[in-house]
Amino acid sequence: MPVIVVGADTRIGDAIISTVCRSAAEVRAFITFDSDTDRLKEQGVKVAIGDVSDSSHVEAAALYCFCAVLVTEAAHDDRERAFARQPDDVLAGWAEAARNAGVQRVIWVDAEHRKGPYPESVGEVATVVVDDDLEGAARAVGELEEAGSLSC
Repeated sequence: MPVIVVGADTRIGDAIISTVCRSAAEVRAFITFDSDTDRLKEQGVKVAIGDVSDSSHVEAAALYCFCAVLVTEAAHDDRERAFARQPDDVLAGWAEAARNAGVQRVIWVDAEHRKGPYPESVGEVATVVVDDDLEGAARAVGELEEAGSLSC
């Protein structure tokens, strides 16, 4: 089933793409920086380039995906975001985009150690907290993506 990684042009996003590409039938990446396009396409990834705060563009890229991996670092880092100034607004847009695109499962990848809950998105939701072990976090995302269901 298709999976999309929003924020695939972050360090953890890159590690997740490498892990998920081993098992998912179709992998999509939503990125801001087109310098990553060729490398991702060489891995067989379908690439959408745009502003991560443009929830309608994220929604279109996620259409027909079963799982959305949402890398929160992309809402906090130094990239330009024209449609939402605050990280929480970006995250809320992603949650709405996932719902509207018919995504069944959301995996939030938390590199910022968020204190509160994430915006309500879809029925199956999990969070992976990223510390120093990027590969371990990427493996955890891959295991959740492959799981039959997520424990809430």
